[in-house]
Amino acid sequence: MIDRYLKILEKIKSNELILLDGAIGTELQKRGIVMDGSWCGTASLQDYILKQIHIDYINSGSQIITTNTYASSRIMLKAAGSEKQFKEINLKAINSALNAREETKKFDVLIAGSISHRYPIADGDVLSQAVVNVSKNELQDSTYEMLNLLSNNGCDLILLEMMYRPERMEVVFDVMRKSKLPVWVGFSFRKSETGEILSLTDESNVTFKEMMSLAKNYEFDVWGAMHTSVDIMDICIEMIKENFNGPIFAYPDSGGWLSPNWTFDNVINPKNFIEKVKVWHSLGAQIVGGCCGTSPDHIKAISRIK
Repeated sequence: MIDRYLKILEKIKSNELILLDGAIGTELQKRGIVMDGSWCGTASLQDYILKQIHIDYINSGSQIITTNTYASSRIMLKAAGSEKQFKEINLKAINSALNAREETKKFDVLIAGSISHRYPIADGDVLSQAVVNVSKNELQDSTYEMLNLLSNNGCDLILLEMMYRPERMEVVFDVMRKSKLPVWVGFSFRKSETGEILSLTDESNVTFKEMMSLAKNYEFDVWGAMHTSVDIMDICIEMIKENFNGPIFAYPDSGGWLSPNWTFDNVINPKNFIEKVKVWHSLGAQIVGGCCGTSPDHIKAISRIK
């Protein structure tokens, strides 16, 4: 585990472009999985499909694959009526990634254990805080439970995905102080009508500076922008670079959301994605992949520029 991680760090230090995977949840949806109250959380029960997605990403060139645990915290599964299957669902998610690495015999591939601060969505708005009664202690306990499960069952690192609500970020970040594994953090941004880069949430105008100031108090190995439009990724990379001296990743989304599903009307094509990645790498993003809407085809395309 440590050797795999150190190998990737050495490649990053030499400015080699490192490839993450692309979307998991939207890829599951494309392959016929029905989303529920946890979005893609319970989809891990159909682990044969999930494992094949991981295999497809590895065969496309991904050096880091992400567990399908973004939406399978106890908070999320409770809303979907699947809380009693918490351990089963999350172990299947982890083992699907482990088995994909084993079957492809790409033993240097890292497995990133995904943790988010996501709450269930009820009204069709991806930014909606549908569960208003989740307490700070509940989020803390849920995050710690996920951290332990991922750390003790084979993951190489923890990836904090879609960090954009400061009040939740602080809770999650404090739990990460207890992590035995390296922690990477991915922030999500949007561009306001006035052109300012803000937190993804539209409930308040949380600035980029506010987001960065929270992370500076913690020892995260890698910072990045994720679930952020391809159209503003270049700006986000430059702004992260101004606030962080370590490696940076770019993990954009493409498409549109209509709860509980993702729509794919405006997904960037792989050829155009290559040109974007070249720019992001030149700006300092050493690790690149994709979020919602992207696919193994996108990763295969950018593997050609390595």
